[in-house]
Amino acid sequence: MTSDHGVAAPPPIGVGAATVSRPKGRSRVSRRDKWILALLLGIPAFVHIFLVWVPTLASVVLSFTSWNGIGGLDRIRFVGIDNYQVLATVYPPFWPAIAHNLIWLGVFLFIATPLGIFFAVLLDKELRGTRFYQGALYLPVVLSLAIIGFIAQLFLSTDEGLVNGVLGGFGVKPVDWFGDSSLNLWAVLIFASWRQVGHVMILYLAGLKGVDPTLREAAKVDGATAIQTFFRVIFPVMRPINIVVLVITVIESLRAFDLAFIINRGTNGLELLSTLVTNNIIGEASRIGFGSAIAVILLVVAVGPIIFYLTRTLREEAR
Repeated sequence: MTSDHGVAAPPPIGVGAATVSRPKGRSRVSRRDKWILALLLGIPAFVHIFLVWVPTLASVVLSFTSWNGIGGLDRIRFVGIDNYQVLATVYPPFWPAIAHNLIWLGVFLFIATPLGIFFAVLLDKELRGTRFYQGALYLPVVLSLAIIGFIAQLFLSTDEGLVNGVLGGFGVKPVDWFGDSSLNLWAVLIFASWRQVGHVMILYLAGLKGVDPTLREAAKVDGATAIQTFFRVIFPVMRPINIVVLVITVIESLRAFDLAFIINRGTNGLELLSTLVTNNIIGEASRIGFGSAIAVILLVVAVGPIIFYLTRTLREEAR
């Protein structure tokens, strides 16, 4: 097609696009992009497998063996389920550690979590000084547990602690908060919960900021009180946040280690599964197989309920 001046006219719109085609077998993604994508996905996957799954599988295998960590593979002796039988029948700290971990979980679930939700609801109302209170409540979360243990010593030390100093002013004898096996677990839980409250608070506060305001307005029009609105409207809507908080609470309570180990190496009333693993693997006993058996039990106890709950929740949502 030519114009009146003898110059070839451009093809009509759409004709050129229809006739131009990309050669078959050629991808829009270049080989360089594929290499970059493989590195971006492969390196984190390799690190995760190497640092998480390999030690986990190694612990499962070693839990059926007897090994003191000295020598090569020829020194590893297969003992079957003997380590688990000894744990359940002969090893004295095992059942107290199970009980203490369950108490830790109960305090986190029924005390720390409700307090975190309560503070989140209050701060969501944009009260005067909200930023200050939010920072003050979240401060323990950013502190290391070693510093929190030092703060606990300042408050509950037998000789120079603030609490005993105040009690001494009323004529009360000093209390050995960390040395008394009937008190030290509860003393530690106070400071562990102090940290957990801030963690739960910030999660629920973020969830409350994302709730549709029309839900509150509709509940208010229907005559619902603030408490009814929260538990019947707002709380069910934040189901994803509830799942995250539940998973974090279970993991934090079962992997509790730092405070108990800092105070008395997880003994004399502060036995926890995590401290038993450390004391057996890197302690004087150096029982790698026995400590691995405790680690496997800790893994099952921590992951089992979470998998069950998530599976059940996803099935209900799929219906």
